[in-house]
Amino acid sequence: MNVHKQSERCELLAAYLIEHKTTVRQVAHAFGISKSTVHKDITTRLRYTNKRMYAKVKDILEQNKQERHLRGGEATRRKYLKKQSIS
Repeated sequence: MNVHKQSERCELLAAYLIEHKTTVRQVAHAFGISKSTVHKDITTRLRYTNKRMYAKVKDILEQNKQERHLRGGEATRRKYLKKQSIS
């Protein structure tokens, strides 16, 4: 993939993340690509192509990092509630 298409993809992924205030996993799912690709594009490549967008993405990723233990706890709670309802 050439550099121009990569920078377009970076900005497209970042715009989606910013607009929906979502996670890397959700962006990857929406675009049908791997989490690794999304993460590499929005943390490394975007820094060189669009610094303003990179700053916004960085803030959202930091917020996601601070909230991830809450999401993990919620997922575990749902898992055990589902197990209880099946039994």
